[in-house]
Amino acid sequence: MPVTSAMAHSVQTDKCLNITTVEAKDIRWPTSLGAHGSDAMHTDPDYSCVYVTINTAEGLYGNGLTFTLGRGTDIVLLAVKSMKGLVEKRTTASIYGDFAKFWRELTSESQLRWIGPEKGVTHLAAAAIINALWDLWGKIRGLPVWRLLSEMEPEELVSTIDFRYITDAITPEEAIRILTDSKINRQARINEIIHKGYPAYTTQVGWLGYSDVQIQTLCRKYLEAGFTAFKIKVGQNLDNDIKRCKLVREEIGWNNKLMVDANQIWDVNTAIEWMKHLKDYKLLWVEEPTSPDDVLGHKKISEALREYQIGVATGEMCCNRVLFKQFMQAKALQFCQIDSARIGGVNEILSVYLMAKKFNIKVCPHAGGVGLCEMVQHLQMWDYTSVSCTMDERMIEFVDQQHEQFVNPALINAAACYEAPNSSGYSTELKQEAIVMFEYPNGSEWQRMFADGTFKKQDY
Repeated sequence: MPVTSAMAHSVQTDKCLNITTVEAKDIRWPTSLGAHGSDAMHTDPDYSCVYVTINTAEGLYGNGLTFTLGRGTDIVLLAVKSMKGLVEKRTTASIYGDFAKFWRELTSESQLRWIGPEKGVTHLAAAAIINALWDLWGKIRGLPVWRLLSEMEPEELVSTIDFRYITDAITPEEAIRILTDSKINRQARINEIIHKGYPAYTTQVGWLGYSDVQIQTLCRKYLEAGFTAFKIKVGQNLDNDIKRCKLVREEIGWNNKLMVDANQIWDVNTAIEWMKHLKDYKLLWVEEPTSPDDVLGHKKISEALREYQIGVATGEMCCNRVLFKQFMQAKALQFCQIDSARIGGVNEILSVYLMAKKFNIKVCPHAGGVGLCEMVQHLQMWDYTSVSCTMDERMIEFVDQQHEQFVNPALINAAACYEAPNSSGYSTELKQEAIVMFEYPNGSEWQRMFADGTFKKQDY
């Protein structure tokens, strides 16, 4: 939605920078060697990302990324390169001054949209660029992105969102009212986030490729670290799922939360019957029980599991705001799981949070991947300060992977809460040594693994 004259007075004037180049790199980590990230559908993931740097003539730069699983990262990289001409040689003022218009230009470019109108590879690529632009915007204003969003006037924030296709669910005027109403006690909530952080849950205990001993050891580790909510992967073998749910419950007790994640493996009826066998383990939700595009299937599962007080969570593979709109309108999910790189970056995600507020849906972001914890913490903290204004049954996934690769990594405090980022930007900058070691295929670690036979380049 373009900035209207009624909104213009609320849009802050930023220093105008000149964008010179957009650089993109294919970065991969060999996580499949330890079965890290393994689930029923993705059995051997190598956590990866397309890493974007937007440079300016004035020396300031923004970093963004989109998460991938190894093979195929090169395809997303090509998509970023095909889009960079839409960004290079522009000024930041021409983008941020009408961010919704720019977002539409990037995601609906008249030729590129044929291979992915707001979905698939092109949307992943757009997310990497958009995330880099928000990182840059935070640096221009000297604020972490969660504070940047929290301190925006409602009209300015709404002016960044493209409302095309969703005005039957929420209008710009409704969004402005939501944000205006939330200004009451906002500073107190900002202070609370700074001092206490935001609750996290862990998936690190439950990758499907882990042994029973690993699961037990990790449950004890994260209990000692203060975690009270745990998620495990399910879906390949029912007897094994029953055994693993029992094992985890024995370790974490019955007062802590337990969730399961099927990663889209089941048909609708299979999901319902499978979950009936797991209902006695007091599960908060089943995540992605069927195809991520099947709104009515999720609705059927949700209705069938209601008597067991098991919610349905989904969203990490939802490709755009329209699909989220339909899930919410159909009451097909109880927990909305936005992903910071799956749909078109921050701008589109803002619209999902605002719809979730209107439809009274809890948002618990997906963060199982490179840099996702770093990014979604900003979004969820903004939700608390400025949209839902509650943490009731809301938490952020935490996966203990690759944080050490970032300049400003996500941090968890002694109460198992995400600490509020205080560095300007979106927490998306990788350390230079991480790039040198893991850029594919010429990074030093990849060259070593190709040489010693750990991986065969022709098969990768």
